[in-house]
Amino acid sequence: MKTKRKKRWKIIVKGILLLLVLYLSLGFLSTLPVKKKNMNNPPDFDLLTLSEKFLYAVKTNDSIAYYEQQLADLSMPSLKKGLTNDKAIKTFWINLYNGWFQILAGREKMSRPKIFTGKKILIAGHHFSLDNIEHDILRRYRWKYSMGYLPRFFPGRLLKTLAVQKIDYRIHFALNCGAKSCPLIAFYQYEKLDSQLDVAGRNFLKNETTIDEENKSIRTSKILDWFRADFGGKKGMRKILGHIFHQDFSGYTIHFNPYDWESVLNNYREE
Repeated sequence: MKTKRKKRWKIIVKGILLLLVLYLSLGFLSTLPVKKKNMNNPPDFDLLTLSEKFLYAVKTNDSIAYYEQQLADLSMPSLKKGLTNDKAIKTFWINLYNGWFQILAGREKMSRPKIFTGKKILIAGHHFSLDNIEHDILRRYRWKYSMGYLPRFFPGRLLKTLAVQKIDYRIHFALNCGAKSCPLIAFYQYEKLDSQLDVAGRNFLKNETTIDEENKSIRTSKILDWFRADFGGKKGMRKILGHIFHQDFSGYTIHFNPYDWESVLNNYREE
C-alpha cells in the first residue's frame, strides 16, 4: 500500500515539475523581444504635445472630445514610429494614463477593479486598459501580481512593440490611481522627463518614508512592495532611499505603510 502511494506521489511530483518547466519555457518564448526601434531617431513631438494637451483639458474640465478623437484617429504605424525611444514612450503614456484614470473614474463612474482592466481607452484604433498601459507598455509586460519578478505570458505582439526597452522604477512615482496614497499628477514633458521623474520620486518618498534610527528600520510606501523587482528588491530600495536621504541604509529593515485607497480625484501637483 505504501509502495503504491509513493509511486503515485512520484508521478504527481513529476507531472508538476513538467508543467512548471513547460510554463516557464512558454513564458520565456512569449517575452522574446520584437524588432528593436532605432532609439537615435527623434520622436514625433506632436504626439507628445497631444498627450500633454489631453491631460491639461482633463484638469481644466475643458471639452476633451477633440483630443479623444485625435488619439483615436492616430494610425498605429505612426504611433510606433513616433515614439522612438523609452523617454518618448514614458512621456506619452504617463500623461494618457493619468488623464484617462480621471475620465474613467469621473465621467464613466468606474471603480476598482474594472477601472484598471476595462479596455475603454481608444488609441490609434485599438482599445487599451489602464493595466495595458501600466504593466504591459510602461513595465514591459510584467505580470501585475508577481511583484515584478514574472512576465505576463503572451501579452500580444502589439503591446510588445509598444513597450519600453527597460523598466524605469520612477514611473511608479508618476502614475496616479485616484487613491489618497497615490503620487500627485503632473504634466510630463519629453525634454524634462528625467528631472521631473527624479523630483516626483524624491517628493513622494520623502513624504511617505519614516526612519527609525534606534531600531535601524524604515517605513515607506506600499508601492515599493507591490513592485519590488522594479526597484531592485530590498537592496535596491535601500540604495534608492539612501540616495534621497543621503544616508547609508545597509542593515536597515524595510517595512511598508498600509495603502490608503480613499478616493481623491484631481490631485494635481502645483506647477
